[in-house]
Amino acid sequence: MTTQRIGLIVPSSNVTMETEIPALLGHEDRTYHSSRAALHNVDAESLHAMVGEGDRCAGELADAGMDVIGYACLIALMAEGPGAHERVERELGAVTTRHEAPCPVVSSAGALVRTLLDLDMRNVAVVAPYVPALTGMVLEYLNGYGITVVDSLSLGVADNREVGRLDPARLPELAERLDRTRADGVVLSACVQMPSLSGVEPVQRALGLPVVTAATATARELLRATGNSTRIPAGGAALDEEVRRVEH
Repeated sequence: MTTQRIGLIVPSSNVTMETEIPALLGHEDRTYHSSRAALHNVDAESLHAMVGEGDRCAGELADAGMDVIGYACLIALMAEGPGAHERVERELGAVTTRHEAPCPVVSSAGALVRTLLDLDMRNVAVVAPYVPALTGMVLEYLNGYGITVVDSLSLGVADNREVGRLDPARLPELAERLDRTRADGVVLSACVQMPSLSGVEPVQRALGLPVVTAATATARELLRATGNSTRIPAGGAALDEEVRRVEH
């Protein structure tokens, strides 16, 4: 089998996607390559500036001949307004074509939307590291695709470096604080920088509900775009499409 090259466009302060994606997808027959766009504080102005660097990042990865590129910053695209992931995925795909190395481009924002819809998770409870105003943008964005957030928890962290230092051991307690009465499932981390992989399976078992994160949804789409199975152990509902509700 030919080695597949997985490209990631990540914020300059991100340290999580380059660990969680390889942990999920593995290193056998895959290599991972990143291009970084400047982002320090998670605020609307900084996020918009980061999006403006997308063409450069996609071009750099295309020069190395990727099989797929993942735009790995969920809030950056959702803060751009309704449907932003559709436009950006299309535009960055065109960049790879101009560099004579066309490849599919997926995004964490689009991956989360499509995964929730595919799993029929139309009512979700959400944990997010953002300040409340940015979490509100996530809720509004999801609502635009027919996904209702029945409850959410904002951790209020504005420094993206600090987001990467959040302790995933807290996730079970945070998830328990959500009102899940009307929820079809839980988005355990609506941010690819917030470490969450180690909490996915324990929280899913404890709550008896499907659990998805921005990172597991992104991994799912990277696999699908490269023609691979999306059945990955310890990846929660996003990586086991037969999961709807799990037993305690």
